[in-house]
Amino acid sequence: MASEELARKLQSRLSATQEAVPRPEPEQSPVRPKPQGSDAACGDSSSELSAKLTRRLDINEGNAAPRATRVFNPYTEFKEFSRKQIKDMEGMFKRYDTGKDGFIDLMELKLMMEKLGAPQTHLGLKNMIKEVDEDFDGKLSFREFLLIFRRAAAGELQEESGLMALARLSEIDVSTQGVMGAKDFFEAKMQALSAGSKFEAEIREEKEERKRQEEEKKQRHAAFKQLQSTFCS
Repeated sequence: MASEELARKLQSRLSATQEAVPRPEPEQSPVRPKPQGSDAACGDSSSELSAKLTRRLDINEGNAAPRATRVFNPYTEFKEFSRKQIKDMEGMFKRYDTGKDGFIDLMELKLMMEKLGAPQTHLGLKNMIKEVDEDFDGKLSFREFLLIFRRAAAGELQEESGLMALARLSEIDVSTQGVMGAKDFFEAKMQALSAGSKFEAEIREEKEERKRQEEEKKQRHAAFKQLQSTFCS
């Protein structure tokens, strides 16, 4: 009996001790801060996606306004060349555009210069493209090809450069005009510039002649006035 009573007392004391000890609260996972600007980024992405989907829907339904694109017209932009000269240069461009992608790349330019009898080194070919490569894509568009001839005609190319060799050796459509048609375009252009200078010189001479005639007329009029005053006095 004494042992059972002692056991109950010990059990009661143990229970009281356990209730007095505070139980640890369950750990909570830390709250991570929300990245700043995430809402704005999501909003921008949603707006951009919405705009793209809306335009796609308009295109499918035929309601989209066409976007402005620059159309290259060689006849209006390169007015110093005749239509035939541009056609001949276009034919040459297409002949060496073996990839048919509307561009002349490094290897196609290499083949062109070899065919023209003025082969260039790899670095020389890269420098040729770089000199007129306005959009920095490492190849020649037809517009950039025409720039070669414009710069050659304007005397803006170095005498021994690869581009000058290309301009001098380029042939006018020999398939329709025969050997006589292979006259160098650059020489023809220089002759046209020389003729223009001669015309300007003739205009200046005519102006000077009219000026001399006006001076003589004034002198004659002054002499007549003087003679008239002499008779009247």
